[in-house]
Amino acid sequence: MMLTNLKTQLQEPAVRELLEYSIFPDPDLLEQVVGEYERSEELELYGYEEQGELVGIVGFTVSDRNEMEIKHLAVHPDARGRGYGRGQILELLALKKPARIVTETDEEAVNFYRNIGFTVIGLGEKYPGIERYRCEYEAEIDE
Repeated sequence: MMLTNLKTQLQEPAVRELLEYSIFPDPDLLEQVVGEYERSEELELYGYEEQGELVGIVGFTVSDRNEMEIKHLAVHPDARGRGYGRGQILELLALKKPARIVTETDEEAVNFYRNIGFTVIGLGEKYPGIERYRCEYEAEIDE
């Protein structure tokens, strides 16, 4: 398993499909998000492959304070429940060595983050009827 940089493959159908799983299903929003990755130096997008098949993606930024913010995280529905989401986070920790990781998510994904050791803070309804959560992970720095 390995993360590979997908910045040059944003128009690939498999990349777009996985990115779509991580956003509200809306074709216009998908085009907007793909455009943001294409234009932004700060936004990074990596893919997680198994036997040449793209099974997951993770998009993020890293701040000056070495805080990683996960913007998009998705695992293909056929590959869920096999540790690929957790694997992507662990690979990112090894690759980028952030001091902490933060993300904002919904009810559907909050238990994933909680189960892999993130601290979860309820943000209430940011949108009508939609609870949002801030998830934070303090990375352990090896001295």
